[in-house]
Amino acid sequence: MSESDVDLAYYGDDLTGSTDAMEALALGGVRTALFLDPPSPEELTGRFADLEAVGVAGRSRSMSPAEMDERLPAVFERFAELDPSLVQYKVCSTFDSAPETGSIGHAIDVAQPVFESPFVPVVVGVPALERYVVFGNLFATVGDRTYRLDRHPTMSEHPTTPMTESDLGRHLRDQTDRDIDRFDLLALESGDADAEFAGLLETDPEIVVFDAVDGSHLQTVGRLVWERAAESTEGPVFAVGSSGLDYALTAHWSETDGTSRRDVPSGPDPVDQLLVMSGSASPETANQISNAIADERFDGIRLDTSALVRPDGTESERERVIREAMDALERGQSVVIYSARGPDDPAIEETRTAAPDDVDVGERIGTTQGEILEAVLRESNVDRVCVAGGDTSGYVTPALDVYALEYHRPLAPGSPLCVASSDDERFDGIQVCLKGGQTGGEHFFETVRRGGSDAWP
Repeated sequence: MSESDVDLAYYGDDLTGSTDAMEALALGGVRTALFLDPPSPEELTGRFADLEAVGVAGRSRSMSPAEMDERLPAVFERFAELDPSLVQYKVCSTFDSAPETGSIGHAIDVAQPVFESPFVPVVVGVPALERYVVFGNLFATVGDRTYRLDRHPTMSEHPTTPMTESDLGRHLRDQTDRDIDRFDLLALESGDADAEFAGLLETDPEIVVFDAVDGSHLQTVGRLVWERAAESTEGPVFAVGSSGLDYALTAHWSETDGTSRRDVPSGPDPVDQLLVMSGSASPETANQISNAIADERFDGIRLDTSALVRPDGTESERERVIREAMDALERGQSVVIYSARGPDDPAIEETRTAAPDDVDVGERIGTTQGEILEAVLRESNVDRVCVAGGDTSGYVTPALDVYALEYHRPLAPGSPLCVASSDDERFDGIQVCLKGGQTGGEHFFETVRRGGSDAWP
């Protein structure tokens, strides 16, 4: 790794995706902290003095291009002050984006005036999460079947950013005018990837999409990207990547003693009670909620979201849920508080219909969920929580005055258990799992309560 204190700085386009990157780095032995706001060099002291990677959890996946123009430059300029060798714009391994919402191409356009990267690597494949890129096309596995992304049963029907194109280059061309090329499996497996890559760069592509199907591909990609970043004398290389980029880098660093190789805790670490707050409507999370409620250790509490979005119903509904959660905890139960059970839950449309025109439904529900979680934790002794849903996580963590997260132990790929740093003494050191909607096994909430299993990593 380079001689600078921080070698990698990354901005996550949502909170759960940001913890996914932190996990990939931590499993590779890289000491990483994830901040809610960009840290200054002066803030990377004390408990954060020996960080090798710094993350910032953002919300740009839901931003318009105009919002990106307003918010992202300050983050990128702060990263430039940290002087890392590589800056990563962390995206989901399903490449969620559209020209008007969460545009990855526009994020590149915002970043390049700051970093002037000679090219922008795009590394999306994550074999550990069953995401694969083949000849520039993204595939994802559901159950025992692997789908091209535009045929994926969830992502092709996504309500905000439906993926109608699996070719990542073609998808990006709807979001940026920059020249795009790819480095595919044939080049990776040619026997002389270095020469192939050098030849590609001689054509001056502005963006390069990398294939990846297995760990050997990622290791080669990590080496090719890192060598260019480490050799750069003009500032950081700016890259776009899922956690596949982080796995790629750590695979390369592990072969070159490029990290301090910190040990990662393993084995179960159970607690008596877990508090779950779910704002996800994914089928996977719905199944996890059903299994948790069927478990005698968990009580389920449904949020009446139609009441939450009405001016005269928010406070009474919030108080009801807090009261029921406290009653369950006092009986020794774990608790799952949820806003929906699957994408076809009638409550979703009922809530949209009930909401006044001037109410942002997602913001109202997410903010109230944060208030409920804060109140229940303050009145109880629970010290481990799980939040399901990327947007929900973005609303809940500020309610706990959390300013940074550090990796604690593995639970399931992409959803680690973290330790929070908070300005509030009650929440400083609390254990938090921020779970993306589609991650984790069918009994994931019990896995969180148990503190993991020996099956992962």
